[in-house]
Amino acid sequence: MSQSIFEQGLPKTAANHVPLSPLTFIERTASIYPDYPAVVYGELRRDWGTTWERCRRLASAIEKRGIQPGETVAAMLPNVPAMFEAHFGVPLAGCVLNTLNIRLDAEAIAYMLEHGEARAILVDPEFADVIEEAVGKLDKKPLIIDVADPEFVPEGRSIGELEYEALLAEGDPDYAYRLPEDEWQAISLNYTSGTTGKPKGVVYHHRGAYLNATSNILVWAMPHHPVYLWTLPMFHCNGWCFPWTIAAAAGTNVCLRKVEAKRVMDLIADEQVSHFSGAPIVLNGLVNLPGEQKRDFDHPVKVTTAGAAPPASVIAGVETLGIDVTHVYGLTEVYGPVTSCAWRAAWDELPMEERAKLKSRQGVRYHMLEALCVADPNTLEPVPKDGQTIGEILMRGNNVMKGYLKNEAATEQALEGGWYHTGDLAVWHEDGYIEIKDRSKDIIISGGENISTIEVEDCIYSHPAVEEAAVVAKPDEKWGETPCAFVKLKVGYGEVTEQEIIDHCRQHLATFKAPKTVIFTELPKTSTGKIQKFVLRDEARKQ
Repeated sequence: MSQSIFEQGLPKTAANHVPLSPLTFIERTASIYPDYPAVVYGELRRDWGTTWERCRRLASAIEKRGIQPGETVAAMLPNVPAMFEAHFGVPLAGCVLNTLNIRLDAEAIAYMLEHGEARAILVDPEFADVIEEAVGKLDKKPLIIDVADPEFVPEGRSIGELEYEALLAEGDPDYAYRLPEDEWQAISLNYTSGTTGKPKGVVYHHRGAYLNATSNILVWAMPHHPVYLWTLPMFHCNGWCFPWTIAAAAGTNVCLRKVEAKRVMDLIADEQVSHFSGAPIVLNGLVNLPGEQKRDFDHPVKVTTAGAAPPASVIAGVETLGIDVTHVYGLTEVYGPVTSCAWRAAWDELPMEERAKLKSRQGVRYHMLEALCVADPNTLEPVPKDGQTIGEILMRGNNVMKGYLKNEAATEQALEGGWYHTGDLAVWHEDGYIEIKDRSKDIIISGGENISTIEVEDCIYSHPAVEEAAVVAKPDEKWGETPCAFVKLKVGYGEVTEQEIIDHCRQHLATFKAPKTVIFTELPKTSTGKIQKFVLRDEARKQ
């Protein structure tokens, strides 16, 4: 077949075909706005010019230490400035950044370090003990670099060969950094939770990180120079790609070591925070602050929330504080959020409760996700857009992972049929918005009827005494499974009985959907605020 006339004599060259990488965002911002604030952490203030220099120093020092392009550098850090710098410094050296979940134990960390073949690891003093134990399990020991933090008291102890600032001093501030020759090149490695087996290493590439970072700006209509508060862990999906997003927008990163509701509220007011992200538990903490700890804002504040469908009551409570909520949805395998409950102006006229219910839907695809559907996972046939028929959420696009590291079988299964299979069950509404009903492993089948745990949880949250709730399946000889609710009550509300919660649900749900068992307790959570339902399922079996 002859070439199209539009291809003849029009080859790809270095002038018109450059691999996409989010690393170019910081270079641009530092060249245009070198004196603009980049990082705020307690009393620390750094501009973009200084931050860019430190990132190049880190890249240079990594290379001088003999770590080769394509090799892994890990980080066991909370949301401190060094964690932000690692998102640029490590890949600028051509290496792959592996951000570790700071809540994991030594055995899990050791597995990740070995599986990802980490050559070096940046360690916060708070996690010195667990890293020392983890590294002790390895045959090949990575270079350990201590990252001192004056905000952390006690400081912990040093276990590394050198300190982070000393490492930067080894580096060249004018380092001739590497941009990828191929945008398919890996930029980061993120491990899944591993609740049903060994954690899987999800590989991100430069192209996907670039596109999802850009999508964050478009979906949120983020203006130039946002002030972004780091309530979302940077170790989780690389902070949903927001380190690269905030660099692109020439914004300010307000770092936060530990998420505490009062501290979040104070920073929003005092630092003029315009944007932040987090799981519904973060929002719930703000809603349930004592009245004297709440603050008034004289500027717009927006939050994106994901991780679990936020109860409508929580969304309504946050918006009453003057914070605009955008509900997004995604997974580790797709760089964080890739759908959003895109808002329609007509919905502004609805009552708060109806608006909140609409906002709790997972919505429509991001600009950079090429396709999204709810379909039969076996036939791949889309389900009707009737808001009733349940199918699996499938995705396709450049912001789907490169694959699982050293696990071809799992990669092929996840990407079977040319779609990424999320494992999330949802309905498709007439307007094209999707709404999750459950994880495939969380759906309760009672007497042959499917019960959405999310629907039951939303009902329980509407009780004025409830602060947190989670529902799981409890084995039952007669029905097969019945709903078992775990509930945390608000402090100072007064006595609430199991029967009261059950009766409340029966007033708003079909009787068979109401929980048969209610347990009042603290709910176990991951470091990203997700409730650990696998722990609760084990507990329910014992009841």
